[in-house]
Amino acid sequence: MVAPSNSSAVAVYCAASLGKQNAFQLAALSLGHALVEAKRPLVYGGGNCGIMGIISGAVIDEGGQVTGVIPYAIHAAGGESDKGNGVAKTESVAKVLEEKRRGQVIVDSMHERKIEMAKRVGAFVGLPGGFGTFEEILEVITWNQLNIHNKPVILLNVLSYYNPLRELIRNGVREGFIQPQNEKLCVFVDGPTDHKDHESFNWGQATIDAIGAWQHDQIQTLPFHWTKDIDTSAIPNGKASIKEMNGGLHGLKATNAWLKRVWHARSRAGRI
Repeated sequence: MVAPSNSSAVAVYCAASLGKQNAFQLAALSLGHALVEAKRPLVYGGGNCGIMGIISGAVIDEGGQVTGVIPYAIHAAGGESDKGNGVAKTESVAKVLEEKRRGQVIVDSMHERKIEMAKRVGAFVGLPGGFGTFEEILEVITWNQLNIHNKPVILLNVLSYYNPLRELIRNGVREGFIQPQNEKLCVFVDGPTDHKDHESFNWGQATIDAIGAWQHDQIQTLPFHWTKDIDTSAIPNGKASIKEMNGGLHGLKATNAWLKRVWHARSRAGRI
């Protein structure tokens, strides 16, 4: 198993939309404040609206460190927009959304964005979001299982938003597709039993506590040693040598070349 990361930074996956519930917005605000208090830099998707805008603005407003990673295509188009026409529910949320000092790292693709975020941090947190948030969360969980990295993945289950995902994971365990102990690959922070208390709950401190309590040695990783037991989350960026990959990178290049030849052959034959 690869060693846990010594980075104090936290990647937060969340929506470019505000959502319909005040509790979602306040949870992002709480998390942003807690990251600054814990001296943990924020790495996020680079947006300035929605839940992304709240958490990044909250960290900046409190004097914390923020790194936004955004693909060129999204940056050139002016960024992502709110998909649900959400509105700020409180003055404090509206204030941080006005923050303009968000620095950005611009990358070429969505894949590079995920790699760049993953290699900079020691933990991942999921706030409520849509397809992109789901995909990002599941990928870093999978990287833990594949022994690519060894980092906690914490989901803030505000208003039970992530209950369907937890049930999906448990169904995978029941049906024999997920090892029972690997339900722990993802930690759910549920908050108070009464949803009425979710707006005032300190989601940020609960998240910091969950990161600190994560038991990295209690999961069952697959026996893959990508680069001799070091964090390999940045390997897809193409910076590993063929020697480090023990031939794996060479094999990947050969496969890619073969696929290109097949595609061109099928294209010439009019089958694509």
